[in-house]
Amino acid sequence: MGAALPCSAFAQGAPVEVVSGVKYEFLGRWDVERLNKILTTDTPAFSGVKVAYTPARNAVRLYRVTYDSVIPEKGNKPIAASGLLAVPDTGGKSFPTVSYQHGTVYGRQDVASYPDNSPETQLMIAQFAGQGYMLIGADYFGMGISTEPEGYMVKASHQQATYDMLKASQAVMASMKLSSPKLFLSGWSQGGFVTMAMLEKLEAAGIKVDGAATASAPLDVYALLEGMLTYPRKNDAVWLNSIVILSAFAFENYYGFPGLAHSVLKDEYYDVAKKAYDRVPADVSTLPADLRKLMRPEYFDPQYFTNSAYGKLAAQTQSYRWVIKSPVHNYYGEADEAITPGVGRIAMTYAQSMGSGNPNVEAISTGATTHRGTFATAVPQWKAWFDSK
Repeated sequence: MGAALPCSAFAQGAPVEVVSGVKYEFLGRWDVERLNKILTTDTPAFSGVKVAYTPARNAVRLYRVTYDSVIPEKGNKPIAASGLLAVPDTGGKSFPTVSYQHGTVYGRQDVASYPDNSPETQLMIAQFAGQGYMLIGADYFGMGISTEPEGYMVKASHQQATYDMLKASQAVMASMKLSSPKLFLSGWSQGGFVTMAMLEKLEAAGIKVDGAATASAPLDVYALLEGMLTYPRKNDAVWLNSIVILSAFAFENYYGFPGLAHSVLKDEYYDVAKKAYDRVPADVSTLPADLRKLMRPEYFDPQYFTNSAYGKLAAQTQSYRWVIKSPVHNYYGEADEAITPGVGRIAMTYAQSMGSGNPNVEAISTGATTHRGTFATAVPQWKAWFDSK
């Protein structure tokens, strides 16, 4: 099947329940021709760079997994969540698993379990599932089938969503008589943060991870924001305003700080910004890219930002400050308009600052690549590294 067809074209009846609270439904089968079109045509159009990917060698069956989870920041309030499971269509019964964590998206269904809407997920399906890996990917709380507000960069919720998606997908695999001897993690942009947060939770739970790889990962949100506010760069992306907007509203909702977003954003932009966060129609072109126009002036005083509720929550939003036991590769781009090389290297810098140095974390440059270009360039390097393990 060379052309992209909507997943609904493949729907096969009602979802199947495998254990209490975990169901899956068949979305479709993508053949080798379609997967290779993603690698050779669609991804270069998305990323703006031409990268040599290993051609797909098998078709892939796609499933949406739905599962029950809880929101840690809200006293473990129950939530329904969703994610993707992609299985190589080879007749085999054992495949290594890659858990992919998606980047920032602006539509609730531009996520893993709606793969027709997610170019980054399509690349992962084509490069990994098309090469004999099972691929899973959680839709974060507030995205996919979830009806809650989005938990953007809300760490414990990201950890819960990915951990429970892993457990749910393992239940589905077991019902399909499939097994997986290896577990790898990967993620781009926001998903790089989520990948490292997931790794932290899995290590704490004693679950072995054979390798974790990221691209353009904002592993320290305070350092990222402080750079945008106090040390802006000439090549800073015009869409960095979305990081401020989404995090301010998500922190307000999930951590229980009424009025937090209003304290960050100027009055004249608050209503449109809230609509953007709520994913309801709004003219987001009226939101200024210039943070000095969008945000209240006091946030450009580093002392004020540090001591503000928003600044304190941002300072907690990191996913590298622990003794990392698993092998980690953090890829970063020298020309990334969102994630600075300093933030890209921060986990390795921190790990190496411990005495003689923790050697498990390695930061790797992809050269003068943009935000999307870093992802597109890193993916085949993730693949080669995972293959070696």
